[in-house]
Amino acid sequence: MSQREQPVGVFDSGLGGISVLREIHRLLPAEDLIYVADSGHAPYGAKTPEYIRTRSKQMADFLLEHGVKVLVVACNTATVHAVDYLRGMLPIPVVGIEPAVKPAARMTQTGVIGVLATQQTVNSPRLQHLIRDHASQVTVMAQACPGLVEHVEAGDFSSEAVRQLLKHYTLPLLEAGVDTLVLGCTHYPFLTEAIHEVTHGRMTVLETSTPVTHQLIRVLDQQDLRRLETGQGSVRFFSSKSEDAQHLISIQTLWQHRVELGLLPTRYR
Repeated sequence: MSQREQPVGVFDSGLGGISVLREIHRLLPAEDLIYVADSGHAPYGAKTPEYIRTRSKQMADFLLEHGVKVLVVACNTATVHAVDYLRGMLPIPVVGIEPAVKPAARMTQTGVIGVLATQQTVNSPRLQHLIRDHASQVTVMAQACPGLVEHVEAGDFSSEAVRQLLKHYTLPLLEAGVDTLVLGCTHYPFLTEAIHEVTHGRMTVLETSTPVTHQLIRVLDQQDLRRLETGQGSVRFFSSKSEDAQHLISIQTLWQHRVELGLLPTRYR
């Protein structure tokens, strides 16, 4: 098998990265994809940076065993704490994901933007550097959102509990003048409809699945790794969470197709 024919590896702390996977599959339909959900250890947002680096390296090692040619870290929390570490350790290109602070700063009319993210992302120097470099001329309000990842992992995108959490996190931002909201966690795009409902559509919502896919395309082309064949590539799913019916249902709901789910080997769980 030539390098071009090798699969692209994608991992997330859980199911949120499927929002990125869907966009990769849409824009690069010929590529074979392998997705790993570390749902047995989700959410990463409450874990230590050292723990996140360790788990990220284990997910990368599993994907390397499956011959991936590029690794996409489809998790904001893993990107801020592990992407530089992975780039120093792995023999393949690594693509990370960052909140869309730069375009939000350009788009805002009020001069106030909001960022919804996990606690670890909110606290990270990487986010602060992003704000300093690209949004110093506007006010940035970063809001940690405990509880949202768990609802998405459970396949719950619009219950009253979710709506109450979203109101708690977004309405103070609205009151502070936020008109552009950045979703700084790959789980949150699945809550976009509920966000629009609780905020009555008063904020523009930005997520980053398309920009990270464009970056992946640039890397594939620069490294001469893009698959030349046309047609539909395969997509394989693995999880670190012990098999249960609801976990599979959640994956299939987000992917919008039937899925055969593999369980990671014990050493990666």
